[in-house]
Amino acid sequence: MLLAEPGRKVEDAGGSLASGLGDAGDAASNVPLVGGILKKPLQSAAEASNGLSDAGQSMQDAVGRVADLTAFALIFTSVAFVLALWLPPRVRWIRRTALIRDLLNTPGGADLLALRALTGPVRDLAAVSVPPGGLADAWRRADEQVIGDLSRVALRQAGLRS
Repeated sequence: MLLAEPGRKVEDAGGSLASGLGDAGDAASNVPLVGGILKKPLQSAAEASNGLSDAGQSMQDAVGRVADLTAFALIFTSVAFVLALWLPPRVRWIRRTALIRDLLNTPGGADLLALRALTGPVRDLAAVSVPPGGLADAWRRADEQVIGDLSRVALRQAGLRS
């Protein structure tokens, strides 16, 4: 809006000048004998002043277009930057979790996920109740309860709900 201010001033000045010259031309037309001769140049000057007013309006329009393009460029650049940073890791996570879900639904997949949980961070295993002989022993014996619990731990580690 500040950049359009000179354009508004030029438009106002041109409009005022055109109005004043038009009024002067009308007043000059009342002068006996030379009124018609005086009116023509004043009307021509008033029309030229309208051109000045139009130039001020064009300047405001140009500033508005530049402002719109700048806003669009800033928004587009910001969104593109965020997508460039966020989208690749998100796509990788989606692919990885799809593979893990597919693995869960294959024969022996829950067993592999349980093994993954056993070899992962120990703090994640705190949520699993430890049977007599330990988790690894229960996994080797194919204890379904322990395998299910460990599979859920592996899913949580991958960022999935069990």
